[in-house]
Amino acid sequence: MASNITNSAPVKVLIVGGSYGGLAAALNLQDLCHGQAPRGGPTVEKDHHDDVEKARIPLDITIVDERDGFFHLIGSPLAFASEEYAEKAWIKYEDIPALRSPGIRTLHGSVQSIDPQRKVATFVARGMGLQTSELQYDYLVAAAGLRRVWPVVPQSLRRKQYIFETSEHIRAASTGRHGVVVVGGGAVGIEMAAELKLVEPSLKVTLVHSRDRLLSAEPLPDELKDKSLELLLEANVDTLLCHRLDSTEEITDDSGNKCFRIRFTNGHTMMADYVIMAVSRSVPSTSFLPKDALDAEGYVRIQSSLEFPADAANSADHFAIGDLVRWSGIKRCGGAMHMGYLAANNIHQRIQERRTPGMKPEFKNLDEIPPMIGLAVGKKAVSYWPQSGVSSGEDVMKLFFGDDLGFTICWNHLRLGGDKVVQI
Repeated sequence: MASNITNSAPVKVLIVGGSYGGLAAALNLQDLCHGQAPRGGPTVEKDHHDDVEKARIPLDITIVDERDGFFHLIGSPLAFASEEYAEKAWIKYEDIPALRSPGIRTLHGSVQSIDPQRKVATFVARGMGLQTSELQYDYLVAAAGLRRVWPVVPQSLRRKQYIFETSEHIRAASTGRHGVVVVGGGAVGIEMAAELKLVEPSLKVTLVHSRDRLLSAEPLPDELKDKSLELLLEANVDTLLCHRLDSTEEITDDSGNKCFRIRFTNGHTMMADYVIMAVSRSVPSTSFLPKDALDAEGYVRIQSSLEFPADAANSADHFAIGDLVRWSGIKRCGGAMHMGYLAANNIHQRIQERRTPGMKPEFKNLDEIPPMIGLAVGKKAVSYWPQSGVSSGEDVMKLFFGDDLGFTICWNHLRLGGDKVVQI
């Protein structure tokens, strides 16, 4: 299909999803089209002013997100344990300095469908019911992530509602005498149990898991799984392995207070004031995309260039990044931001190819990603990297998460504060 891009008209880029990958794609593309070194790439010397001006490409970037702001997903376990942290973890898009560029706008709502032939998306603004509008684009980046259930992530779509949601959860979890039971020994369950105990040391917190090792669903070494258990116990989180949940029943205890009786398939029972289900199967948020770009589970079948599969319509103008793609490796925010940088580079190459006859684009390709993880467990963290193996301790926490579960690290990496770098 012939491109409608000219050398004077702004290039229209639609990004669906404003989390780590979506923001990385938008801001790296803006850097490149302004003739600057991309923030996600290697550091290079700045070009001379004349070269920068010559390299400028006018952009019109639209970011669509169901939330009204950037939510630091890594910090979700702490946001559900600390009201002070919850305030920090969600920043409205209008309050992010890096997005105050005249070439970037954010829309609060959802994309219902796209027509890849016409390059048009059907958009529904939040609070507008069934009223739709069309968004035209030259390039699309799908970065909507996974649909995760509560309390893995907050379900609120506005910051004000989110503050109420997390506050209610914290109050419910921190009162009573029977304590809290977290069901599920994956990464979310481990971090949620540990953060609750860290914020409320006097609270009885029990993590229960159906298998004989934590993180049983992940392709990680047993040493990492055993170290995670060790750190949980060190953080004074009671941990029950080989306990599969059978039922929970709301009852009244001998003091007249409502609580839950929990039964396990092995016959064990216990009481809890609050039960947190950290077991869920997240699904990709790709219902708006054409079926020919998806696999049987709804993940986007990307090429290594991050483009849609070659057999999909207009694949060279459609990219997908982050958790909704079918690719190797454990889904991590670092991987999403890296994909955003690669997609930005490749879109920039496509733009230049169409503006400069005879130019051959130089794509950056996504390599296979081996299993790797960083896990915050109380005051310490445990990590696994193929090159360095398993490491743990307070120094690992500082390296991977800083003092705020990685919020400042991600904020600085994406330069969301503009030129202002926050010290860790």
